[in-house]
Amino acid sequence: MTQSVTLTPLKPAPIKLACRHVWKLYGPHPERLVAEGASFDTIRAAGHVGAVRDVSLEVGAGEIFVIMGLSGSGKSTLVRCLSRLVEPTGGEILYDGEDLLKASPARMIEIRRHKMGMVFQHFALLPHLTVLDNVAFPLEVQGVPRAAREARAREVISLVGLDGREGNLPRQLSGGQQQRVGIARSLAVEPDLWFLDEPFSALDPLIRREMQDEFLRIQKQLKKTIVFITHDFDEAIRLADRIAIMKDGAVVQVATPEELVLAPADDYVAAFTAHVARAKVVTLGRIALPGLLDGVAGQLPAEARVEDVAEQVVMAGAPFAVMKGGVAVGHVTAKAVIAVLVGRSA
Repeated sequence: MTQSVTLTPLKPAPIKLACRHVWKLYGPHPERLVAEGASFDTIRAAGHVGAVRDVSLEVGAGEIFVIMGLSGSGKSTLVRCLSRLVEPTGGEILYDGEDLLKASPARMIEIRRHKMGMVFQHFALLPHLTVLDNVAFPLEVQGVPRAAREARAREVISLVGLDGREGNLPRQLSGGQQQRVGIARSLAVEPDLWFLDEPFSALDPLIRREMQDEFLRIQKQLKKTIVFITHDFDEAIRLADRIAIMKDGAVVQVATPEELVLAPADDYVAAFTAHVARAKVVTLGRIALPGLLDGVAGQLPAEARVEDVAEQVVMAGAPFAVMKGGVAVGHVTAKAVIAVLVGRSA
């Protein structure tokens, strides 16, 4: 017997970071080209480089927002514009409603020290300092007393799983351990906004997977607002709530991993997703059938991906209720899961 379901809309997360029509051009007269809204070909013909072109996007509080694209697409330049490590040519960057492009240098230093955390591909640890001192260093720059900064450093060292390594120097750590120190250091100031620019790309595949697991564990606990840069689509779909795809300095599409695979905006996006197994991105919410059945085997979240729950659903011998925000949105059957696994349309 099928029961009707009443859906309750979920409240969207407040916007933590937004950029409006952000440009970064390199050349002799970039402001004129920005005012004209010049195309990529016009910018190049004028002898300029369009590193970031008319980008507008929003990042919700607590969201993992991934920016990806090929090398030279502008993703790293964009994230540096968002923190004003690189000065944009034009546009607006709003952090909690404050336009960072109008902030004074002193104000930007304050925001970076207290509100932003940054992790880059190269760990940039201070080789003469121990793990404890490396992690505590941003707090030392803030003038935090030694006892307080070391106590906070020990907290985040424990958070990233490096208990017992506080006295080690960087050269005594593996690559994965060094990157954990970099992550701990960026978290020491308790940032609201966390920028990570290809933080795992220099690591071996097995260590990279381990660090992705660690990253997701930390995010589940801390619920930071994160802008994460990668060129690895498998990494992006594993970590992201939403993904922005960039090409030639412009954002081509912003969507969930599922939407990118099932409805790419153009051939460029389709090429990124062509070899992705649908079971990795298709969620139960996508394939759920309307209504509820008597005698369900249990409940599963709508955001769960087919790959992660396929065995459980197929072996259960009964449908599962699909839940979103504590409300049942339908049910999923073994037949629907198998259809995704064998590559039929979701």
